[in-house]
Amino acid sequence: MNLKTALLDVSQMAQADRLSVAAGISGVQLMHNAGRAVAHEILQRWSPRAVTVLCGPGNNGGDGFVVALQLLDAGWPVRLALLGERKDLAGEAAYHAAHWHGPVERVSHAALQGAELLVDALFGAGLTRPLHGPAFETLAAAAEKQIPIVAIDVPSGLMGNTGEVMGAVPAVLTVTFFRKKPGHLLLPGRVLCGELVVADIGTPTSVWTQVVPDTFENDPALWRTYLTEPLPGGNKYTRGHALVYGAYPMTGAARMAARAAARMGAGLTTIVVPEEALPVYAAALTSIMVQPMAGLPDLLRLLLDKRFTALLIGPGAGASENTLKAALAMLATGRATLLDADAITVFERDPALLDRAIVGPCVITPHEGEFDRVFDATGDKLTRARAAARRSGAVVVLKGADTVIAAPDGRAVINTNAPATLATAGAGDVLGGMVLGLLAQGMAPFPAASAAVWLHGAAATAFGPGLMAEDLPDALPAVLRSLFQ
Repeated sequence: MNLKTALLDVSQMAQADRLSVAAGISGVQLMHNAGRAVAHEILQRWSPRAVTVLCGPGNNGGDGFVVALQLLDAGWPVRLALLGERKDLAGEAAYHAAHWHGPVERVSHAALQGAELLVDALFGAGLTRPLHGPAFETLAAAAEKQIPIVAIDVPSGLMGNTGEVMGAVPAVLTVTFFRKKPGHLLLPGRVLCGELVVADIGTPTSVWTQVVPDTFENDPALWRTYLTEPLPGGNKYTRGHALVYGAYPMTGAARMAARAAARMGAGLTTIVVPEEALPVYAAALTSIMVQPMAGLPDLLRLLLDKRFTALLIGPGAGASENTLKAALAMLATGRATLLDADAITVFERDPALLDRAIVGPCVITPHEGEFDRVFDATGDKLTRARAAARRSGAVVVLKGADTVIAAPDGRAVINTNAPATLATAGAGDVLGGMVLGLLAQGMAPFPAASAAVWLHGAAATAFGPGLMAEDLPDALPAVLRSLFQ
């Protein structure tokens, strides 16, 4: 478990705060540290200017009072507006508010007059209802006036656990504390956070004895040790043999997947294809072996070969009865199997059949449309991916700009490094091949899927503008080389 990449939901962060207090750090000190950290980030980025601090009625507002005091001490002209009555503040927020001796206005459009910077300290990640009234109206007016906004914890109206936007407006900077929350990374909330800074407020490491994270931001620190380099005494068979189910007439998807598997390090890669497609595949591939099949019996005979260590079906396969039968045959081997694209859709009429068929290591890589055809999970993306993984027994890679990788045991990873250039035909086929290549080498499904998704994004970033899906396999060696150095 890599705690540096851990994400904490709202209840876990509240628990961490309680444990910090139990360890001897007062709530007053934690709030002071939080507000001081926000002020520090502001002072690092802006010269003194007219700033309005909008404070809410809870602890987020208390952080705002500390920010206002810190900026005032630094010589800034500060206005402070409060949602509610000062007399209703309690606890640490009341303590820090008592140190503010300047005027306290009401949160309203008027508080924005002359402001060149706005600090949003209205509501934190624990808000569970849509913004409304003066809070919503004032933030909306600030956005319309294009006043830069610095958000404390999250932009007010952004749900910390889900990334759902319920009245939030974009911030240029968000400062959160101790660890990020899922809502900082999940869309659409991620794009509203602007630059995201995680500040240390003195939370002791001892909190990890009771706070056990199960969600992480994707990073090589999570899976780098599972990546295998070729051994001096090894051979192509020790590096695994990947098998791809090739289709006709849609041949490009399977070919890209096969090349990606080989680039990821599979010692051998074979595509099994309909007999009539053999000339197309054979002419287009060199190091990738092509095996013709007349029908399902030929595939079944091929699957008897134990040297195939991982299997992939779906890219370009067509949502047909033949694809369903082939997918079931692959799953029945109990070997690591990846279902993508049409091999997911074929279970639309009987989703329970998929669950029954998964008897070994399995990765499923749906986009949102394919996911909805087979899984009836509801809620935010993280919740839905977890529910699907738990139900099916497979690692589920729910693709998108905020891809979520979920394991049956409840662990989940949110990916953040995918550039917009990955929104191109065939990119998902390449991703499937990359996962296959790692599975073929013996990597477990959850780290294999997490690694492949991150490497997919890194390869696209390295290539830059003009990316086509077929460019991705050739961009992989440089990315892998940087990890092995």
